[in-house]
Amino acid sequence: MDGKEESEWGRDKKKTGLKIEIEEYISSRDVVIFSKTTCGNCTKVKDLFDELNIQYLAVEINKMDNGQELEEELYEYTMEMALPNVFVKDKLIGDYTEVIQLSKGGLFQKLLEDKEDKPKENTYDYDLIVIGGGSGGLAASKEAAKYGKKVLVLDYVAPSPLGTTWGLGGTCVNVGCIPKKLMHQAALLRQALKDSCKYGWKIEDNVQHNWEAMSESIQNYIGSLNWNYRVSLIENKVKYENGFGEFVGPHQIKSTNSKGKVKFFTAEKFLIATGERPRYLGIPGDKEYCITSDDLFSLPYCPEKTLVVGASYVALECAGFLAGLGLNVTVMVRSILLRGFDQQMANKIGEHMEEHGVKFIKHFVPIKIEQMEAGTPGRLKVTSQSADGAEMIEEYNTVLLAIGRDACTRNIGLDIPGVRINEKTGKIPVNDEEQTNVPYVYAIGDVLEDKLELTPVAIQAGRLLARRLYGDSTLKCDYINVPTTVFTPLEYGACGLSEENAISRYGEENIEVYHSYFWPLEWTVPSRENNKCYAKVICHLKDNERVVGFHVLAPNAGEITQGFAAAIKCGLTKEQLDCTIGIHPVCAEIFTTLSVTKRSGGSIVQAGC
Repeated sequence: MDGKEESEWGRDKKKTGLKIEIEEYISSRDVVIFSKTTCGNCTKVKDLFDELNIQYLAVEINKMDNGQELEEELYEYTMEMALPNVFVKDKLIGDYTEVIQLSKGGLFQKLLEDKEDKPKENTYDYDLIVIGGGSGGLAASKEAAKYGKKVLVLDYVAPSPLGTTWGLGGTCVNVGCIPKKLMHQAALLRQALKDSCKYGWKIEDNVQHNWEAMSESIQNYIGSLNWNYRVSLIENKVKYENGFGEFVGPHQIKSTNSKGKVKFFTAEKFLIATGERPRYLGIPGDKEYCITSDDLFSLPYCPEKTLVVGASYVALECAGFLAGLGLNVTVMVRSILLRGFDQQMANKIGEHMEEHGVKFIKHFVPIKIEQMEAGTPGRLKVTSQSADGAEMIEEYNTVLLAIGRDACTRNIGLDIPGVRINEKTGKIPVNDEEQTNVPYVYAIGDVLEDKLELTPVAIQAGRLLARRLYGDSTLKCDYINVPTTVFTPLEYGACGLSEENAISRYGEENIEVYHSYFWPLEWTVPSRENNKCYAKVICHLKDNERVVGFHVLAPNAGEITQGFAAAIKCGLTKEQLDCTIGIHPVCAEIFTTLSVTKRSGGSIVQAGC
């Protein structure tokens, strides 16, 4: 940007920030007065409200550091020349004259008494209300607004049991994909520092990691994303309310903010995009002393010796980067690793993590958590039990629960419009157009029954839904062959069927599995272990050896998988892979040279790169 563009960008950013500040004041109370302590009419209005016993928030502009800029933006916002500016339930009433006029007829009090504004017959406040401000809900809301629809997003983050909360953007941005990948990167850098010595870099022996510095940097970045989402909604003319949304009527929602202020909105259609929150064990001490992924990424202190309870991708990813940062980490596993993923790949991940310092306790679950010493992190005593009744006691500084997540659907009043949920899981069944059993209520993202719980899936489903509802599109979200990556220390990328599912669907005699170990070139000089990276493709023999499963365990597995996923969507066959010329020397080229099948029992051990 040149100087002129930069200054214009800076001015636009400041104006947007002022507008957000004004809207937050307006939405925070039923009655809000923008005033000055030196303004006579402002004082008269406040005195009147005191006499009438009306509770209000007075925003004293002349007492604020940015008061002049705020007043200028307020004028553009209201087009009122004089203070005070009085808002009642988000609506501009006017200045001193309008307030006095209303109060004479008792109309001002009536505005406050009518808490539930009833819509006129066959009219609604909004075309679409989205409950949930995560990636999917935001994508759908902005797409709907492009078609000129009036859209409201309700987003509220209930604090975790330990009090952690966050801003707009949902799980992925705040307590999921983004901070997870950044902490994974921090751990990879520790390995890179070790490798760098063999490449000629002189690294001090006493290099230390600072958890607080890492956490602060990551949270600063996340804060910028929260801000950008707010700005994006304003730019797309989507109304945003930081309130907990729940149905109180067939087409009516109640929004309650953190201060208990209640508002009511109506809409023609609704989209449920409330996502999930971490599950707890339901044992003594779990909510009092344990953390979850909701808390870990903004933890203001290093967790030190950590017990990770669970075998999900969240459990293994967190255990992986904590160990990679040099911490003492134990994973307690009730049954199998990465349920739902290819089990050969899952076991290889576990073996690799164990070889690199992560301890695994198999077939045990905690039954009691006790605090031995308060502090940051303090000390906890964990009592665990195996299936045969054997008990084990161990001390840790931190216990991280990653045993699954529950859909946030049970307390948003879905029974009022009659939306069916799976009583056991809380998930919402939908048709192939993300429509629930109630025609005007839709759902996307992690709350859906039997659908993938991935951020890009929710974004795609949200955008396509809005285009079908308000545009001419008929395109539906394709939930088949969706690529994904598990960001364990050695990353795992996958697309299509696991080997177990391929056998179940087509029969073992009808699939062929091509596989190989390989050694990344960049691992050779620092003498990192060979025959740990692994690739396999699963082919359907009776369908021209079409690739129905793609799996890779390697550095940057996600980058590798993304490109092959497009090919699999197009019906990639083993012959086409064989005819593709590889890029040398990169990890992904292994898929152009796979020749050994599992059925043959041939050796796949590599002697060199």
